[in-house]
Amino acid sequence: MNLRKWAIGLISTALLSAPITTALAEEADTTSGASQTSEWYADPATLKESYDIVIIGAGGGGMAAAITAQEAGADVAIFEKMPIAGGNTSKSSGGMNASETKFQKEQGIEDSNDLFYEDTLEGGKGTNDPELLRYMVDHSAEAIDWLDSIGITLNNITFSGGASVKRIHRPEDGSAVGGYLVEGLLRNIHEKEIPLFVNSEVTKINETDGRVSGVNVTVEGEEKTINAKAVIIATGGFGGNLEMVSEIKPELEGFVTTNHEGATGDGIRMAEELGAAVVDMDQIQIHPTVEQSTSYLVTESVRGDGGILVNQQGERFTDELLTRDKVSANIIALPEKYAYIIADQRLKESVTAINQYEEKGIVTKAETIEELAEKLEIPAENLKATLDTWNEAVKNQEDKDFGRTTGMEYDLSHAPYYAIKIAPGIHHTMGGLKIDTETHVLREDGTAIEGLFGAGEVTGQVHGSNRIGGNAVADIIVFGRQAGNIASEYVKQ
Repeated sequence: MNLRKWAIGLISTALLSAPITTALAEEADTTSGASQTSEWYADPATLKESYDIVIIGAGGGGMAAAITAQEAGADVAIFEKMPIAGGNTSKSSGGMNASETKFQKEQGIEDSNDLFYEDTLEGGKGTNDPELLRYMVDHSAEAIDWLDSIGITLNNITFSGGASVKRIHRPEDGSAVGGYLVEGLLRNIHEKEIPLFVNSEVTKINETDGRVSGVNVTVEGEEKTINAKAVIIATGGFGGNLEMVSEIKPELEGFVTTNHEGATGDGIRMAEELGAAVVDMDQIQIHPTVEQSTSYLVTESVRGDGGILVNQQGERFTDELLTRDKVSANIIALPEKYAYIIADQRLKESVTAINQYEEKGIVTKAETIEELAEKLEIPAENLKATLDTWNEAVKNQEDKDFGRTTGMEYDLSHAPYYAIKIAPGIHHTMGGLKIDTETHVLREDGTAIEGLFGAGEVTGQVHGSNRIGGNAVADIIVFGRQAGNIASEYVKQ
């Protein structure tokens, strides 16, 4: 599929105007936990004519690649078309899956790379690329260690949908991973003096004599040609391009999206112009728990720490920790096509991201179950019976109604009570550029485009037909680091 027509005009000059910049900066303060002032970014006047490696995109994958490449001795620059860094990483509300980590071992959690692999393969319906998946799994603990070494510690571990053990690693205070991760990576970018240029849209990847030779980038309205020995594409997916999503998958027309405005598929389009192959473009994931008026994603950790889903009748209707596709389908099958996440005070103290949801005004709070039911216009006797049954299931460690086996350590008995009305929304595009385990971007015939590398959601096949919650962060960090390393080796040749 050629994406040229989708990229033209998607990010207009107006998108980069002052009012939008202000709005995005305000969002960064709430979603990334970091105030992204000008000091974090490079002055366009310092832009050089050439670098060893140019990285397109300043999300988690691009920043991980930049730090790793510089550690390996490369001269690196990052170009980000949006007014702030972070991309979809800033919006990540769960955590990072990893197996056999030091933090799991410290907490007595028994896990293995093989189990992580099998859980992900099952979640992806057996369609994951086995080599890419194996690489991500086997290097996940190393990635956790690397993050910890640069001041980003993910030692709060819980369940996520599709995981058979506690594997999703979060910040110590249980807050959303995205803001913490972006803030930590940006801090390292700043301290290491890696130039990160925002409002800088790469429009073309150049080739000379069969090798990637740099990019065309528009900086402050002026197009420049920047030479480079290698280019890493880390532009994310296309979940923010609703026209493209609905064209590929018409049944998703009308859905809200959790993606940031810049997730429009330009990296895929630019690589295709060089002959890159794309895979699994129709594999577009919807997330089951999205607040519809704000398109704000409610982290899977709420369910992983013991939250339940109820319908408008106040009744459970699913195992809440099935894979995202199954939980989404079960919500869509309801007559009302929405549901409520129910939590209590203990859960709120465990998953502090709920504080953010309260600040956004999407949480209903009540001192009693009856009061909560009244506010939600749910039959109080039904909701009370549902919570009583659930609490008994937790006590006996047996969910007779839906067979849930994970996230059952704590009941919902500690007032006050909280509810968030949710429904599915477009969340992740599993398809993208075809790469190998060394992150080379490949052509249809399987040969590598010399000097071109890809990492993160811009690539395809690692997640198969359905991404397991917590694997997006694993993907961007593991393959971002790999891209930085391999590109650095390449430019030294």
